[in-house]
Amino acid sequence: MIRASLLLAALALATPAIAHAKPRLAHPAQSAHPAKPNDWTRVAGATAAGGFVMGNPAARVKLVEYGSLTCPHCRHFDEVAAAPLSAYVRTGRVSWEFRSFLLSGFDIPATLTAGCNGAATFFPLLHALYAAQPDWVAKMQAIPTDHLEQIRKLPLPEQFAAIGDAAGFPAFAAARGISAPRLVACLRNQAAADRAVLTTADGQNKYKVRGTPTFMINGVTVDYSAGPSPWAVVDTALKSSLAKVYR
Repeated sequence: MIRASLLLAALALATPAIAHAKPRLAHPAQSAHPAKPNDWTRVAGATAAGGFVMGNPAARVKLVEYGSLTCPHCRHFDEVAAAPLSAYVRTGRVSWEFRSFLLSGFDIPATLTAGCNGAATFFPLLHALYAAQPDWVAKMQAIPTDHLEQIRKLPLPEQFAAIGDAAGFPAFAAARGISAPRLVACLRNQAAADRAVLTTADGQNKYKVRGTPTFMINGVTVDYSAGPSPWAVVDTALKSSLAKVYR
């Protein structure tokens, strides 16, 4: 079996520009917070698949999203769908799992930042990273070539920390209660980076994920290629699934 660190070495900073995937025009977890009546959005946990899930572990409708933190299509989906999806999750009938899908090495520092404080703050950090995506992606893309070459010579954990620093993640994290030492430790977390690579490989090999965002409901991939928008199709699919399992 190929070690994740070898895959990381091939992926990390492979290109100086972010490679965005085109949209596919096509979970039980440990609770991080006690459940509160009528608000399952307060329950979150890490999953065996390498993602983070929000909602009732016993929800009969399970939505899985494979998304890239550098993907503009994923950012748009999050902007449009985060609020209505949370409304579904709040009822306890739908859970929402996000699995990071790495499109380039530049996805890794963002993924490590999102998961830095674990499940309890993952989704708020995810939404904040998507909202600020144009700013920090531009900073990554603006790294001078000679500086990028110097970064490539560093050990992998140091590469992620250097890219995160260039992207402005220390200030981003500090504004959200994550200290600089804590963030640096997260960005240098080789094991967490390995898990992100393996989650991506699993998405490709097991679920045939070829682009972002990709969605599955109860294990079935949602094809939104002919729909008006990804969220419109996902919303319809959720309603259909709810009608079938909650009669």
